[in-house]
Amino acid sequence: MSVLVCGSLAFDTIMVFGDRFRDHILPDQIHILNVAFLVPDMRREFGGCAGNIAYNLKLLGGDPRIMATVGDDAGPYLERLDALGLGLDHVRRVAGTFTAQAFITTDLDDNQITAFHPGAMSHSHLNRIADAAGVRLAIVAPDGREGMLEHCRDLARAGIPFVFDPGQGLPMFSGEELLACLRMATFCAVNDYEARMLCDRTGLDLPALAALVDGLVVTRGGEGSEVHRAGECISIPCVEAESVIDPTGCGDAYRGGLLHGIANGMPLERAARLAAVMGSIKIAHRGGQNHAPTRDEIAARYAAAFGESPW
Repeated sequence: MSVLVCGSLAFDTIMVFGDRFRDHILPDQIHILNVAFLVPDMRREFGGCAGNIAYNLKLLGGDPRIMATVGDDAGPYLERLDALGLGLDHVRRVAGTFTAQAFITTDLDDNQITAFHPGAMSHSHLNRIADAAGVRLAIVAPDGREGMLEHCRDLARAGIPFVFDPGQGLPMFSGEELLACLRMATFCAVNDYEARMLCDRTGLDLPALAALVDGLVVTRGGEGSEVHRAGECISIPCVEAESVIDPTGCGDAYRGGLLHGIANGMPLERAARLAAVMGSIKIAHRGGQNHAPTRDEIAARYAAAFGESPW
């Protein structure tokens, strides 16, 4: 089944400051803050929610189709997607823009200072769901605000089931807009912080929000995840990782597993178990797209964690 992945493609530039921010910021001078940090350790990763989710779906043997917007600087990313067999039919290049990118500086206490430039992502509304023929499932992941709203509406009109995944874009929407998207969606996926914000913005508790969709999934990091459906809350345990290196992209890896399970007719709780496996594999690697398990290795990890085959 072809899965349409609507969301961002982005470059992540990650820098490490070999000291602590707190020792270089004077509290009584915060009103005239002017600091510079030497960052000899720097790397650039391929990221963005759509790129990460599609990467994980491909590892599982799925057929993801990315719908995203990129800028004039996207050449290396487009070459990578092509080499991975991830089609570019619905990746639009917006002239005169940069591809979305995050600049992240981390200190020795794992505090982060991040600057995010949306660039071409702000033009995501230029992409049209109607152009993606043959799609049977989709996800609307963090992207440009107008694009996310339009893609939700267009998927609903086309009768294509989709996962609403507002992620870090959630603060862009009012409570009324979030409720409208949930009523159009088939599933919703958020982390625990986003779940609290979703409740606060809409004025509804989790059981009431879950009643608007066929399933509401809440990830809780090391505490596992929850599947809310049909008035039930099913706990999904966290799968032990070989090592904990970098949580960047773990939520996207989880969503890749969730989508693959849904696309292949798994009950939602079983799809969430596969999702948990994908998150545990990703966290042992730096960046969102540097893990490369085979499908058999993923199946073995699932069997070890849950005592059965995932397929």
